Amino acid sequence: MNSFLRIIAIFVFCCSTVIAKPNFVIIFCDDLGYGDLACFGHPTIKTPHLDRMAAEGIKFTQFYSASSVCTPSRAALLTGRLPIRSGMCNSKRRVLFPDSAGGLPASEITLAEVLKEQGYATAAIGKWHLGHLPQYLPTNNGFDSYFGIPYSNDMDKLGSAPKYRSANFEPKVEYFNVPLLRDTEVIERPAVQTTITRRYTEEAVKQIKENKEHPFFVYLAHSMPHVPLFRSDAFTDTSRRGVYGDVIQEIDWSVGEILQTLRDEGLSENTLVWFTSDNGPWLVFNEIGGSAGLLREGKGSTWEGGQREPTVAWWPGSIEAGQVSQEMGSTMDIYSTCISLSGGKVPTDRIVDGVDLTGVLKEGKKSPRETMFFYRGSEIFAVRVGAMKAHYITQTPYVGQKAVKHDPPLLYNVEVDPSERFDIAAENAQTLEDIAKVVAEHKRTMKALPTQLEKRLPKN
Repeated sequence: MNSFLRIIAIFVFCCSTVIAKPNFVIIFCDDLGYGDLACFGHPTIKTPHLDRMAAEGIKFTQFYSASSVCTPSRAALLTGRLPIRSGMCNSKRRVLFPDSAGGLPASEITLAEVLKEQGYATAAIGKWHLGHLPQYLPTNNGFDSYFGIPYSNDMDKLGSAPKYRSANFEPKVEYFNVPLLRDTEVIERPAVQTTITRRYTEEAVKQIKENKEHPFFVYLAHSMPHVPLFRSDAFTDTSRRGVYGDVIQEIDWSVGEILQTLRDEGLSENTLVWFTSDNGPWLVFNEIGGSAGLLREGKGSTWEGGQREPTVAWWPGSIEAGQVSQEMGSTMDIYSTCISLSGGKVPTDRIVDGVDLTGVLKEGKKSPRETMFFYRGSEIFAVRVGAMKAHYITQTPYVGQKAVKHDPPLLYNVEVDPSERFDIAAENAQTLEDIAKVVAEHKRTMKALPTQLEKRLPKN
């Protein structure tokens, strides 16, 4: 009888192991550059926890955000769709502001909504930036709870605040009247940003511990290193890179706290953690902005530095340690990958641009992503097909430069020339024709929603 019971117990254990749904944690930084982490080559910023995460997981060297600015990139991450499809992009007003009346349409199906149907507890923490009115907040988009700021940390800037582009400028909390929300209620205004990275981290740890008995999805979208830069006392003047380095090192500490919690709670082998960013570094801020490393340009541009992101995936026991993947991927693919791993189904009533990277993560297979479209607002500025990237329009952001159209397009092999220095269009006419066909087919399938970014609240 005892032997029979042991066999039954083993059978039940094996079945539960097979069908256990993995947990998901997405850590999404704001304006982090491709060259801002030690494991991606920065010489003076220390990121030991992210370095360990990369050593224990997989580091992607060709991973893209779907946009070069905040709002559309976040819409793409959570819907798996190019932001033009959801109306979350615009060529004039490129992000949502405190006077915006729009937000992520209710018709969009977020990753949180799909996972909730699969029995997941869902929590959003940090910067949202997909609409600050109640109907657009996380709790109306599939998340059980929300703790964070509804838009960028430099918004609601008070008129009395000095300009803050100098490396010597020390921002004060009271310069930025940004609200901190718990679900839909403002609990602090202005948000005390000097402790915000720590408090986001504590909230993430709490959510993990409280939901460890069933599958969970924690979306942690850091406010940093978006300017103005704030860090806690514990990290002030700890980096040789200055205040920017202090901020990155506090984010690295945050990653370490989350991963250690997963280890301590016995959840590490059943939790997939992603670390990436919404777009490249805000270069106009000089020393208090980040670095795109060897890549060209940064935030706001469709050059590589604007959208290629430092990305790491970690899942002990499922992802072989120490991998460096040169396969192409996108933040939109996180959507499709997590849904697939959860046992759910990617929506079929609409075009989803994300692809499933499970084979890349678990088996080192070739990525199903072969194409990446680089929109600036509602226009296609560039397209990458394989190793080749064609630029139809270029614009250096935030310096008053007008958009420049290129006919023929500029062409770069971004695997040979990731800095996009050598235009090879003249000797690759057939490649340009092939890419043009890809663009034409894409446009035939494109059904864009009206932009949500130009709607404004009435003035008082």
